[in-house]
Amino acid sequence: MSRLSSGPQVAKPAGPHRGPERMLSLWCPDWAVVAWGVPSDQPSVVLAANRVVAANQAARRDGVAIGLRRREAQARCPEVRLLDRDPAREARAFEPVVRALDAVTPRIELHRPGRASFPAGPPARHLGGDEELVTRVLQLTTEAMSDGSKLFEGAVRVGVAEGAFAARTAARRAVDGPLIVRPGTTPAFLAELPVAQLRRDDARREELVDLLERLGLRTLGAFAALDPADVAGRFGAAGLDAWRLAWGDDDVPTDAVEPPVDLRVMRELDPPAERVDAAAFVVRALAEEFHGALTARGLACESVVVIAETEHGERIERCWRHEGVLSATGVAQRLRWQLEGWLSGRGAGGSPAHRVPLAERLQGGVVRLELVPDRVVAATGRQLGFWGGRDSASERARRALARVEGLLGADAVLMLEPAGGRAPGEGVALVPYDTRLDGGAAAGVPARSSTPSPWPGRLPAPAPAVVHDPPLPTRVIDGEGRLVGVSGRGQLSAPPQAAEVGGVRLEITAWAGPWPIDERWWDATEGRRRARIQAVTADGVARLYTVEAGHWGVEATYD
Repeated sequence: MSRLSSGPQVAKPAGPHRGPERMLSLWCPDWAVVAWGVPSDQPSVVLAANRVVAANQAARRDGVAIGLRRREAQARCPEVRLLDRDPAREARAFEPVVRALDAVTPRIELHRPGRASFPAGPPARHLGGDEELVTRVLQLTTEAMSDGSKLFEGAVRVGVAEGAFAARTAARRAVDGPLIVRPGTTPAFLAELPVAQLRRDDARREELVDLLERLGLRTLGAFAALDPADVAGRFGAAGLDAWRLAWGDDDVPTDAVEPPVDLRVMRELDPPAERVDAAAFVVRALAEEFHGALTARGLACESVVVIAETEHGERIERCWRHEGVLSATGVAQRLRWQLEGWLSGRGAGGSPAHRVPLAERLQGGVVRLELVPDRVVAATGRQLGFWGGRDSASERARRALARVEGLLGADAVLMLEPAGGRAPGEGVALVPYDTRLDGGAAAGVPARSSTPSPWPGRLPAPAPAVVHDPPLPTRVIDGEGRLVGVSGRGQLSAPPQAAEVGGVRLEITAWAGPWPIDERWWDATEGRRRARIQAVTADGVARLYTVEAGHWGVEATYD
């Protein structure tokens, strides 16, 4: 059942204004799970860098949340199914859905696998209204997936409103069914929402939202009530763009320019490419050429049209959009996603039951790829310091890693990022290399602050050389062979005399501790109590031992 939303009236800025286009936004928040073909009633999560980046509704009911470590997710839901992040699979699975929506409109704009939008006005008028359009969209997306009654049930959220930002916001809030904002009431719909909605839509607005909240502007309505001249003078062009979104305007940036008609790059493929890996080098080179052509003109691209032609004369195109400007890696990633959908011929789950019908696949190999800018803005550039800037060696390393990423996929190249935490394994996190180039966080993983936190109870330097995840089971015993315990006051039951690691008894020659840690004691589900000791055994190796719930383990080893 569709919901119609309205709210308090909000005055629009004075002066002539052409209202934003009415948009429909389709979003599947659990798409990374859906793409594996997992039934909706089976608790399942998708992991990247050992953290949960997606969880279906069945897993969330058991307390599994985005950002949890694998071990915490399994503790909350022992029967949860663990799946690896697979962007190629997600792209392949989403292509049948997009092709099904072609029956409604040709103007589909893709944001990433699992999220798309298109102008709702023409198809709604053709079908008889917004509710009829939403019903048709849900029907097509479900039919595009085999066994959709079980696999796709409740997975899609649909929102309709004036402007792409408002439509995306409506889709996020469409938890209990499609949300349709009545024509002319979009400013009122947005007015009561928290200003943090701007940050959820685009992580680059983090500092702006933080400043608005400190100034007492906690709702979009309060922000929209400001004078636009004051907003531009205080917050600049980025703040003015956010202000326009707050009162329901379209999300076309103020610095948007008309795409140059002659700016389009093309590559011929000989022999024709019938697999994605066969076109990998062309994908990366084409993206670099496209990005270089834009940069040479002082421009940056927010959305790009990918066009492919086959050896039998077929021509197909898709428009991909990014919340922010696209780097060369971002363009290559979206081009690779699209080729995965076009060349794979499979849908969600990857099994024969989910194959794309033969009539909907590309007939023959791809012989021509073309990139055309769709939305272009003035490039703000990047100001490097006099010292510590990127040198030629760093640039060559970046290009080499980008090529590897282009060949093997978005999550094939990982890099370390500082993170908070008290355990040795929580000091850093592995994130995909391409997300760092785009200036964002890994998908589904909360962005980490670059400001170091004190983290009381954190292990002091020097850090151990090897971290065991999970800890190696062991027994720390006293002189009488009894298991050493730690009291609630942080006192040992007896001095440790030996440790049994892997069935081998090692005498302890020196030790220090214990250091108790009581984390999130107020939370019955996430609270943890543990204690650590550092000990050197007769073999000359120093280890970090941890006891939790009466069980000892070797958490780390020093070199």
